[in-house]
Amino acid sequence: MVFKEESTMRMRLLTALLALGLGTCPVALPGQAQSQPQSAPMGSMGGTGMDHPAAKLPAGTLKITFGGKSEEWTAATLAALPHTTLTVYNTHAKANQIYTGVPLIELLTRLGVPGKPHGSDLRLFLVAEGADGYKAVYSVAEANPDLHDGTVIVADTMDGKGLADNGTFQLVATGEKRPARWVRNLVGITVLTAE
Repeated sequence: MVFKEESTMRMRLLTALLALGLGTCPVALPGQAQSQPQSAPMGSMGGTGMDHPAAKLPAGTLKITFGGKSEEWTAATLAALPHTTLTVYNTHAKANQIYTGVPLIELLTRLGVPGKPHGSDLRLFLVAEGADGYKAVYSVAEANPDLHDGTVIVADTMDGKGLADNGTFQLVATGEKRPARWVRNLVGITVLTAE
């Protein structure tokens, strides 16, 4: 019975990810030619009708959306909030890096995301998007220290300096084996519910 419930939840999450255009990858079955992934138009977020966050925002702005609420952050407004410092090993750079930023959960709870999630709150997930259209998915539980040992921050400095080529903001997480979900040039975070 537990296996069936887990399988059902996985299918629902996969369906949600596919609806966002995040589940597409070129896969060839034996005997078939590999197809090329279809790109979503620049003004959309995976074909869901949601606007690409970078399309309407000035450079260096981050928009976070949950339900009918949204909030925009600039370097100055984020700098005014309490910051956390993380030391993480970046396998791409093959070096330890020190990032400073605001814990993501602090920004999410301002929009009504539960700070102490339970029950159906655990269906919440977020899509983080960079200015180049790169997207990564996190469950909201992964960003919540009440449920997860890892820390996810919206970083605005690395090694005591601005992020340079990585934009104004970068999503950085501890506990990752490689920085695949550290979204650079972060411009949008949308919180959604897996059905």
